[in-house]
Amino acid sequence: MVKLNKIYTRTGDGGTTGLVDGSRIAKSAPLMAAVGDVDEANSWVGLAAAALDPASDEAAMLSRIQNELFDLGADLATPPDSERGFGPHDMALRIVPGQIARLEEEIDRMNEALESLRSFILPGGTEAAARLHLARAVTRRAERAAVAAGAERDLNPLALSYLNRLSDHLFVLTRHINAGAGGDILWKPGATR
Repeated sequence: MVKLNKIYTRTGDGGTTGLVDGSRIAKSAPLMAAVGDVDEANSWVGLAAAALDPASDEAAMLSRIQNELFDLGADLATPPDSERGFGPHDMALRIVPGQIARLEEEIDRMNEALESLRSFILPGGTEAAARLHLARAVTRRAERAAVAAGAERDLNPLALSYLNRLSDHLFVLTRHINAGAGGDILWKPGATR
């Protein structure tokens, strides 16, 4: 368990931050951009969850996702183990295939009840869906940042898969939520010409 008694440490005052293994990197490093974007996506997911009934299945999905986004941040901030690579172990929290599979199962379950897309969807609809569209966009940014970080250092490939699948999940969840409130808001190409 994490125990934080003191919030400030002053160790980052020089523009570096610590990774899980104790090494330090610049706060401006692409890896830290990815970790920051994951944190921002998590905040947007939390804001979306606040617009839902806390007892709903959708809120439960978002709660699991928020916990997994913390797992993902820890995964990104943990260099590969010299013996285990990116395999999970006592000293490394890693994204695992089951987390991605669960996202896919939830996507498939929600998508079964939705009409096929006839157009691109404008971000909006219910308050929860609009917030989830922001979470989805930030998740896509986090994925791009993680790909950029992966060009500089080894990252768990499942972390990238998780981000890709999560943005799909959030998209389908917005459609699922909006389906109960009048449906998607469709893009009308050239409608204002």
